[in-house]
Amino acid sequence: MSQSVKLSDQLCDEARRAAELFSRSVPKQIEYWSRIGKLAEENPDLPLSFIREVQAARQDAAAGDLADYEFG
Repeated sequence: MSQSVKLSDQLCDEARRAAELFSRSVPKQIEYWSRIGKLAEENPDLPLSFIREVQAARQDAAAGDLADYEFG
């Protein structure tokens, strides 16, 4: 379900710039920031870089981009 919300012009402009950089739409960029912020609040002891890596790994897994890990 989608819902309209009012956002500041400044946030929308920042999201537009970031969206272009990362090849996302403005709404997807704001959703991404929202997800990352929520995860950071729920896991205050985890570094932001780790949270981003986990999100990237989940996206790879959802796309079927998996490989077996071999223990050496």
